[in-house]
Amino acid sequence: MKMIIDGKKVDSVSKETFDIIAPATGIVVDNVPKATAEDIEKAVTAAVKGQKEWEKFSVTERADVLYKFIDIVELNKESLAQTLCAENGKPITEARAEIGNIKIAFRAFAEHAKHYYGSIIPPGTEAGQENHIQMVTREPIGVVACIIPFNFPCDLYDQKVAPALMMGNAAIVLPSSDNPLTLMRLTEMLVEAGVPDGAIQCLTAPGAVKDAAVSDPRVHLVTLTGSTEVGIGTAKIAAENLTHTALELGGNDAFIVLDDGDVDLAVDELIWARMYNTGQVCCASKRFLIHNSLKDEFAEKAVAKIKALNYGDPANDETQIACLISEKAAIKVEKEVALTVEQGGKIILGGKRDGAFYEPTVIVDVPKTADVAKDMEIFGPVVPIIGFDTDEEAIEIANSSVFGLSSCVFSKDQKRAFKVARAMEAGGAVINGASFFRSFEMPFGGWKHSGIGTEGVMSTFDEMTRVKTIVLKNIID
Repeated sequence: MKMIIDGKKVDSVSKETFDIIAPATGIVVDNVPKATAEDIEKAVTAAVKGQKEWEKFSVTERADVLYKFIDIVELNKESLAQTLCAENGKPITEARAEIGNIKIAFRAFAEHAKHYYGSIIPPGTEAGQENHIQMVTREPIGVVACIIPFNFPCDLYDQKVAPALMMGNAAIVLPSSDNPLTLMRLTEMLVEAGVPDGAIQCLTAPGAVKDAAVSDPRVHLVTLTGSTEVGIGTAKIAAENLTHTALELGGNDAFIVLDDGDVDLAVDELIWARMYNTGQVCCASKRFLIHNSLKDEFAEKAVAKIKALNYGDPANDETQIACLISEKAAIKVEKEVALTVEQGGKIILGGKRDGAFYEPTVIVDVPKTADVAKDMEIFGPVVPIIGFDTDEEAIEIANSSVFGLSSCVFSKDQKRAFKVARAMEAGGAVINGASFFRSFEMPFGGWKHSGIGTEGVMSTFDEMTRVKTIVLKNIID
């Protein structure tokens, strides 16, 4: 498959390529160009030109282009889902759901953009300003570099590319090197739908080459979803040019069940919270803080529920848990589980790896001093259970992490649950449901080392525009 630069399907100037491997089988799905800094420079040059053309389109004209794109996606949704399943290793049912979200998200951004208004500061609101009218407008920020991870490539394409385009910006898509194929196809479809040359592009590049886009002063916003380590490195590079960044980074969300919590509900939510996408979810619940009076019951029921899940080939319609993105990722999870056991945890389910597959795993007796109870984010289907005695202790454990993406709490007492939710040092808190909750409408972003800025239909527009105040001085006699 080719990159899209300036509206054309192209190879890298180096002519080098790399293989995209299906993690479930080890089979080569396709190969893609290995972009260089020179390719990035060409793309930025094209983006600057393309953005000037695209911003001339009215908001309704941009929306019409995006609606045509949605129609093209709908005609190809099954083949897109099959590509996503193959290159990512997520169950085919989840791949289909993610492709289905494209229509929901692009429509939401297109329609809300029609009602994204400026404001007026009328005369007389401040002493001495009686004769002036101040108009506050939002204008395109310019060229947006969209750095997208492997775990939910299409959902995050939606969250970054749709608002970038609706605000009149040019978007340079830089997908994960593990699984860029689906996003390359989506970019081709946007070009087919009528986005001008250069206003939407997609390059396949290693991380070091992506930095060339971050460091280019003609790029005005870098929106990245990824690890905290990568986010900090990106922010440092962007700071050299005072380039705006929007960063959604790592998380180690606390899943708290108070002593009056509904254990059956909590276990049902655990499946969604931890097993979806084989545990590779930024806002997945990853630390299970269960009241000591309930933790044995919770562990027993969790094991039974997880055992009932279908584990295996992602291409099978019946599969609920499949492989990780790569064998390297599975080895990392394997090492993190081993460390948790060394620090006092006991495996009661799973704990074995086969290539890129890592069994769903439950670990009990995890001390609150263990790495996983604080800052070690395990990106896989692992349930570490940590006991506590009081609400205050649960809050203390939850807030001991450098991360603050999301959180959740289970209690039959809504006031008590709300008090705990308010105490969470995180960008979100779900009551009687898993922390893995993200609608396109809601503002989503982390505190502490989990990020800077928010994504969501209206809040992303703020990130992707610049404020301009136009003063009509002495317009009123």
